[in-house]
Amino acid sequence: MMQWVVHIIIDALVLLAAANIMPKVVLKGFKTAIIVALIIGLLSFLLSWVLTLLLNVATFGIFYFLGLGFVTRVIAYAIIIEIADQFSSDFKTEGFLPSLWLAIFIAIVGGIVDWVLF
Repeated sequence: MMQWVVHIIIDALVLLAAANIMPKVVLKGFKTAIIVALIIGLLSFLLSWVLTLLLNVATFGIFYFLGLGFVTRVIAYAIIIEIADQFSSDFKTEGFLPSLWLAIFIAIVGGIVDWVLF
C-alpha cells in the first residue's frame, strides 16, 4: 500500500515537472496532478495488461521476443495517459507524442524509485 502511495505522489510530481517543461502538456496544479496520477494508476491497473497483450499480438510479439517488452508497456501506458486526458478538463496532452514522452518519464522515474526505495 505504501509503495502505491509513493508512486502516486512521484507520478504527480513527474506530471507537474513535465507540464512545466513540455509546451504541449497542460496541468493545473498539484491537486489536479494527484487526481490525474490516481486516474492513471487506476486505468493502468484495469487496462495495461489488455493493451500490452493487444500490442504484443499486433506486433506478432517481436518486441517481447527481442527482450524489448518494455516498448509495448510504455506504448500501453501512453494510451492510458491519453484516456486519462479525457477524464480531466484540467489535464491535457496535445497529441500522442507528449503522452508517449510522459509515459517514458514516468517509467524511468518509477524504475529509479523502485530501485532506490523498494
